[in-house]
Amino acid sequence: MPDLLPILYQSDELVAINKPHGLLVHRSPIASDASEFAVQLLRDQLGQRVYPVHRLDRKTGGVLLFALSDTMNAQMQQQFMNGQVDKTYLAIVRGYTDDKQTIDYPLRRDDGTVQDAVTHLRTLQRTEVPISFGKHATSRYSLVELNPETGRMHQLRKHMAHILHPIIGDRPHGCNKQNKLFLEHFDMNTMLLHAQQLRFTPPGTTEPVVVTAPLQAEFQRMVDSLKFNV
Repeated sequence: MPDLLPILYQSDELVAINKPHGLLVHRSPIASDASEFAVQLLRDQLGQRVYPVHRLDRKTGGVLLFALSDTMNAQMQQQFMNGQVDKTYLAIVRGYTDDKQTIDYPLRRDDGTVQDAVTHLRTLQRTEVPISFGKHATSRYSLVELNPETGRMHQLRKHMAHILHPIIGDRPHGCNKQNKLFLEHFDMNTMLLHAQQLRFTPPGTTEPVVVTAPLQAEFQRMVDSLKFNV
């Protein structure tokens, strides 16, 4: 992990970082192997308490927003719940995706509750590389932009698996054979999902804020290796 978390945006009440892939947002009983957490690292970096107002998976990199007060935390969480925050992700997925697609596929929580889940997909680029896979002499991938309308647990990962274009490096929702291919050919086991941008209007203001996170090193390396033009 970097010595300091990269800060993308900061005001008196909010701060956004570019969360590294593999960093947990906060302590979790299901990840007892982790010793570093974004909440503690940012708290120590800023010298004050911070409140994560939304989630990013441990394996996902990109824009992560924190409030600097309990009141702002509650207000921003409400914006996320009300769908007032526009979220844009980038992902590298298996195969050639449609130019545009809306994935409207309900997802089941661990407790059995079924929730509506909607994701909008736009294909940015497609590539074919000379790496044999199965009975094919080449391998095809797409670089996609994903806009989740809802915010369900692992929504993007599950939705891309559902349409048979799993995100590269995703476990357990992805394709183990593709993940193995990337490990063997590229020494790569990062999940290629990046929270690129958040757009929101901070409570008490009228000016919208756009926070954009540059790609991190492994994602950029795969963009270059697969000959995407980004």
